[in-house]
Order: sequence, then C-alpha cells, then structure tokens
Amino acid sequence: MTDDLGLFEERHTRERPRSAAAVRKARSRRKRNRLIIFGLVVLVLIGGGVWYGLRQLSGLGGYDDFSGPGERDIVIEVKGGDSTGIIAGRLKDEGVVASPRAFLAAAESETKVRAIQPGFYVMRTKVSGKDAVAKIVSPASKVGNLQIKAGTQLDDLTNGTTVTPGIFTLLSNASCATLDGQKKCASVDELRKVAETADLAALGVPDWAIPDASRAAEPRRRLEGLIAPDVYDVRPGSTPEELWKKVVTESSARMQSYGMPKIAESTGMTPYQVLVIGSLIQREAIAADFEKVSRVTYNRLAKSMKLEYDSTINYVLDRPAILTKPEDRAKAGPYNTYANVGLTPTPIASVSKEALAAAAKPADGPWLFFVRCQKDGISCFAETNDQHEANVKMARANGAY
Repeated sequence: MTDDLGLFEERHTRERPRSAAAVRKARSRRKRNRLIIFGLVVLVLIGGGVWYGLRQLSGLGGYDDFSGPGERDIVIEVKGGDSTGIIAGRLKDEGVVASPRAFLAAAESETKVRAIQPGFYVMRTKVSGKDAVAKIVSPASKVGNLQIKAGTQLDDLTNGTTVTPGIFTLLSNASCATLDGQKKCASVDELRKVAETADLAALGVPDWAIPDASRAAEPRRRLEGLIAPDVYDVRPGSTPEELWKKVVTESSARMQSYGMPKIAESTGMTPYQVLVIGSLIQREAIAADFEKVSRVTYNRLAKSMKLEYDSTINYVLDRPAILTKPEDRAKAGPYNTYANVGLTPTPIASVSKEALAAAAKPADGPWLFFVRCQKDGISCFAETNDQHEANVKMARANGAY
C-alpha cells in the first residue's frame, strides 16, 4: 500500500525545540480550555436545578403528594415576612407535605392562604397539599396566641361571679395545644413557681428593673408590670421557663422602644419607679387624664402625702372595683397607700405606652386630688380638699362615684 498522502509516514526527524514563549502560550491555552469546560459543567448543573425548581413551583411536570389521614399532629411556626413559598418549603421540611408544589398547587384556589398570620399552627404530618391548606387556614389551627391588655395584672380579678383572667391564666391558656387527642398546657402553678424562683436576668428582665423586682414584697409579684400590653406568640409545648423568657424578653424590647429607661432621667425617679407610677395611672384613670393623674402622684410624693389610691387596695384583693370599703383600707400591707407614704413595692398592672409616657412627663398643675366625676370615666381635679369634696358631691350626683 502506498502512502501518497503521507498519513502513515513515520517521523524520524527530531522536532525542533519550542521557545519559552510558545510553551507558556500552550499552557495558557490548555488552562483556558479546562476553565471553559468546568464553567459549562457548572452551568449545566445550575440550569438543571433551576429547571427542577421551576417545574416544582410552576406545575410543569408532576410532583409528590401524600394521601390519607396523616400520621401525627405537630406544631409549626409561620414567621413574620414568610411568603407562601417559604411556608410550603417549611411544611415539606417538617414532613407535613410530600413536596412544596403539593401545597402551592392547592393554595392557588384558596385566597385565605395569603392572609396567614405569623404564629404557631397545629398541622398533621403526611397529608395531601389540599388537606394542609385547609388545615392551616382554619382558625382552630392557630395556637399560642397571648393577648395582654393594658391594666392586666398577674392574678385573676374576681367581681362576684365574674372572673377576668390575669397573666398567669392567659399564658397558661396560650400554652395549650391538643396534639393527637391530648391537650397539653403549662399550668398556672408551674408558671407561678417559675415567676417566684427563676433568675430574673435569665428570664429577660431588663437590668434597670432587676434590683427593685428582686426586692418585691412577695416573690410571686416580681414580674408584675414587666409584661407590656401587646400580642405575643408562644409555642405550645414549651417549658414554663421558655414561655416566660419569650414573653419577658419581647416585653423588655417593647419597653425599650417606648424609651425606657432613658425617659426616666428627668423625673427624679428610677426607671422602675416610673413604671410603678405608670401602673397606678393605668388603673386610676382613662387615657385622657393620664398626664393629670401623673401630676397628682408627683405632687403628693413631693409633699410626703399618702397617695390614697383605691387601685392599690383592690390590687391585693384581686378586685376590679373602683372604690374600696373602710375595712379594706384599714388592712395593713405594703400596697395600702391609705396607710403608707410613697409608692407601692411593685407595679400593680401592665402599663401601656401612653401611661408610661405620662408617668415620665406629667402635666403642669397644682392638683393634689382627683375623682372620677363623669360616667365616661373623666376625672375632676382639685388643689384643696374643699374643692375635692365639691367634686365628689358632683360625681355622686352624676352617678359616676
């Protein structure tokens, strides 16, 4: 066979040596080629992942889904700012749905999904996307909701047969969830024990409050006033310590946003004393009179006058009444402002932002007395006892006293 084209010609001649520049150029070309190949591989992998994600989210192709009644109940959390897609991913991670797409596909026909609020929800594992959607939008599924109103105290208030739940009861109720037919809660007694004995700093009590709160007349009142009125989400199944830490820590942050402890600097009082004054204002007046009642409090303290606030008597009696009886005012105790000069050892209720602001900045005025003189709760203020007695007479005539 001839090799006219020279394809099989054996090369016997030695190649001429290449220059250093040529060698470097060849190496650079090989390195560039390897980088290009590596980049193409990465792009293929990323593209595959994106395509898979798009298929899951847009419905292209199939997706995994469970069927049947599910296996067990669990509590999942929806966080502030969570999108429907994030919720779907979390449900997949917790074993509620087989795939995010199973939830998203079912959510397309349920407008309530877009209104899901942050908080905790009882869900069931291994259910269909449709069942998961129906479960999470059901009001009965949301648990752990704790609502504290301004003026609420730790213990329940009793007025005859009517009981107004205090923070102990409200937190116990919020801690409840029924999982697989069994209701589990942190009891009032368990919560009370932690409130009495736990390290205050570990619970999240702010530094400015710890010295005074630790010297409370009764250990069970150490946390009084340190829970700001607001809505809290607590996880059912948490320990009493975890529940208190969640609420107290968030409450401390709220009070800091109100300006505590800095707002107390110009008052001549400690931040804790300002909180105590705020609680007295909260229980003694309506918002329209907060600043004037604050001034009465400061004026009386400056003159070493007894405050003589019925709210402090009723606080110990766990009664919501405005007035007190002579026999109640005759009882000795650290919260009896008819018998003692000065502030109570602790706040007597949860303090609103408005009451706290009034405690830090009272109105200008010479008043030493006030009485609710109108049925809508408005008070009449006086500088002298004679003026006050006239206001009391008017209050009785108006049916407000």
